[in-house]
Amino acid sequence: MAVAHRIYARALFDAARGRDRVDVARDQLAELADALEASPELEAFLANPQLDPGAKASVLEEVTEGGDPIVRNFVRLVASKGRAGQLRPIAEEFEAIVDREQGRLKVELTTAYALADDEARAIVAKIEQSSGRTVEASRSVDPDLIGGMILQAGSLRVDASVRGRLDRLRRELVTRN
Repeated sequence: MAVAHRIYARALFDAARGRDRVDVARDQLAELADALEASPELEAFLANPQLDPGAKASVLEEVTEGGDPIVRNFVRLVASKGRAGQLRPIAEEFEAIVDREQGRLKVELTTAYALADDEARAIVAKIEQSSGRTVEASRSVDPDLIGGMILQAGSLRVDASVRGRLDRLRRELVTRN
């Protein structure tokens, strides 16, 4: 994540926390990011460096109409600084800051077969115990793993799959010869 994204996201977090509006800001910024993802034309318009930041701010003003003043002011500021095209990555960084501050950890659990709910809960409980955070896990299935699992939490990736072990063994054998 770019430093600028982190700086803007942190500034919004600090402002929202000061007014006890973090959850509102998180929800509204996520809605804006979803709207941008759903409208490639709008996202392309905001990312176009040849267009006037004032025009972008006006469009964003309409898009965020009825929103929380902190979010609306933030979006206006981002647009006026020429960073309207970076709203989605800023929103992602804001979400990560909120998760860290609130002790949440989002993980992606990929297994070779669909886990029973009690198996998934046991894995999540182990992660919560070792991380000291509340874990929100999403699950997916990849039969190519053969067995085991891959755990992804942010940039941390733990590959405990059979496919991963075979790949590591193959690389080790190749480098020895």
